[in-house]
Amino acid sequence: MGVTKLEKFSEEQNKLAKLAKVLAHPARIAILQHIIKDNSCICGDLVNEIGLAQATISQHLKELKNSGIIKGNIEGTSVCYCIDQENWEHIKNTFALFFNNSTNIQTNCC
Repeated sequence: MGVTKLEKFSEEQNKLAKLAKVLAHPARIAILQHIIKDNSCICGDLVNEIGLAQATISQHLKELKNSGIIKGNIEGTSVCYCIDQENWEHIKNTFALFFNNSTNIQTNCC
């Protein structure tokens, strides 16, 4: 879809699609699961946990941070990441609203 076509869709549709795109990579899901499981700021151990190169992990962290899903704090020479609780709740509510609005799907179709 070309960039010029985005204005044809609502702001909410564009937001949902952008979030879905960020979450559409299994490495990002693995990173988020690890951060959530540890329930603390994650610094340097993602490379060992996920098994990808540092540059690859950094790129995925950048995408997650740019989308507002995680936030980072600089501690010494490393950056530590955690879930941005406020944005996480908004994201959960956005997806819940989307899926809850689809309860009227016909089951006897096709």
